[in-house]
Amino acid sequence: MNPDASTIAAGAPIEVDLSPVAEGQDIKVFWRGKPIYISHRTKKQIDEARAVNVASLPDPQSDEARVKSGHEQWLVVIGICTHLGCIPIAHEGNYDGFFCPCHGSQYDSSGRIRQGPAPANLPVPPYQFVSDTKIQIG
Repeated sequence: MNPDASTIAAGAPIEVDLSPVAEGQDIKVFWRGKPIYISHRTKKQIDEARAVNVASLPDPQSDEARVKSGHEQWLVVIGICTHLGCIPIAHEGNYDGFFCPCHGSQYDSSGRIRQGPAPANLPVPPYQFVSDTKIQIG
């Protein structure tokens, strides 16, 4: 038996099939009423994210700490700006990541704040790979 919609909305885990997501593409799903961005990052995006001096970031966190080992091409973040709760736009801004047009916060391809008033990185929800092409969020 599957949980009803109210149980899912309250926070039941969701599974997401990643197989249709092409390299360089993002999808948005909802978990606990929040938008979740899942990015299939390119090698260029990963290399750029890992080349950043972590000590120079407003909220220092390495790219490796934000993704699952062995699945570095997949970034999973809660798509809510840490400034005032707006929804950023994927693949916008100066860092090939996320841009919040409301107040100008810019996040890189690892979801780390790089510019603007946001005080913290986009949060990473609890998730795990259940297969090479499927994740469970929650």
